[in-house]
Formats: sequence, C-alpha cells, structure tokens
Amino acid sequence: MADHQKIHPAVDLEAPPTPTAPPMVSHGHRPSSTIPQEMKEKGPEPKQPEKRSSSSTCCTCICWALSILLLVLIIIGATAGILYLIFRPKLPSYSVNSLKISDLRLNLDMSLYAKFDVKITAENPNKKIGIYYEQGGRLSVWYSNTRLCEGALPKFYQGHQNKTVLIVALTGQNQYGSALMNALQQQQQTGSIPLDLKVNAPVAIELGTLKLRKVRILGKCLLVVDSLTANNFNSIKADNCRFRLKL
Repeated sequence: MADHQKIHPAVDLEAPPTPTAPPMVSHGHRPSSTIPQEMKEKGPEPKQPEKRSSSSTCCTCICWALSILLLVLIIIGATAGILYLIFRPKLPSYSVNSLKISDLRLNLDMSLYAKFDVKITAENPNKKIGIYYEQGGRLSVWYSNTRLCEGALPKFYQGHQNKTVLIVALTGQNQYGSALMNALQQQQQTGSIPLDLKVNAPVAIELGTLKLRKVRILGKCLLVVDSLTANNFNSIKADNCRFRLKL
C-alpha cells in the first residue's frame, strides 16, 4: 500500500499579517462601560455636614460685644450732650479774700507750729445746678512743697448763682521747724513770700431735683504775701487759682 503524502499549504512568512476587523456596533447603541460590582451595591457616599470652627464662633461673639459697647457709648454720649445743652455746667470758682497768721513759732522741741485764718469766697456760677459740699473737705497752706497747716471745710449747700464766704481756721505742726523757719525769714526779707493754698472738696452735683454721685473739686491757688507777721492781716500781692473735677 502506497504511502499517501499529506500536502500542506505553503505559508509566506514574509507576508504582512491579515488585519482583524473591529467588532461591529449597531447604530444607536454605545458600548457599555465596566462598573465594579462593589460600587453598584454601595452607591454614592453621603456628604458629611460642615462643622463651624471655634474661631468663627469667637469672631461672632466679639463682633456682637463691640456692637453693644458702641451702642452704649453712643447712648451715653447723646445723654451727656443733651444734659450739657440743658444745664450748661460750669466749674465753681474760688478767691482768697484775706490771710491772717494767728500764730507762727518754734516749739521747745524745735518743731514749727502754725495757725492761719483764711477767708475765701466760693462762687457757683450755674443757673440750674446746685452744689452740696460734703463732709471731708480740706483746705491747706504749703510753702516750698512743705505743708504748714490745714483745716476742714464746712458742710453746706450752695444754690444757683450763689456766692458764699467761708472763714476756715488752719493749724499744723512740722518737725523740721528750725530749717523751715529760717527759710521763711529769709524769704520775708524780700517782701514776697510764695504760698500754695490747696483745696480738696468732695461735692455732689444737683441737676434740677436729681442729686448725682460724689465727685471731688481739686484746686490750687498760688499766693504771694508780703509778710508772715503774727496777728496781722497780711496783704495778698498775687492770687492765681486753678480748679478741676476728679470723678
């Protein structure tokens, strides 16, 4: 039996490969995208609510506090302006009428004893404001930043546009009497002795029928007298007074 030979088609190894046709897609249909099964089952994640930072809350509180403070200041300023226009407040004025030295001497312990009588005029220039002079007011005489004597101001009420004359007795004792007396005697030879008269008076202001809280009237009068002779009304050569309110 003769052997049958199998014949195979010859393959051209140098021939280019035959292109493969792309898959046919029918019109009106898009190729479906591949979605993981886990995402289909889980679905979209819910949005987390935004948290307000503590700094934002703090800024809001500060803004509210500043707004309230500004409103209060505006109300106070408007009230003060209205009261000023209605009452037209003015500071009281003071003048020194006379200064009498009743006693000025050295004690056995070389301390200096002084006793002055000061006559002053207090004037209230306001038409609608009264002044209550409360207890605790002080009047003092100083020489070169050293207090010579002091006394108490009386308690009284001063009405509208009123002038009140006060006579205040001042007494004092200074341990450095010898040096102080020598300085006063040397200054007396010049015929001009500078003294400071200081006022510290607690007062209450009356606006109509309303009595306000206490304030203080602080004042200083620069006096120049010609002599410190005892038991004599000394001539006041200069009198310059300045006063202010202390709340």
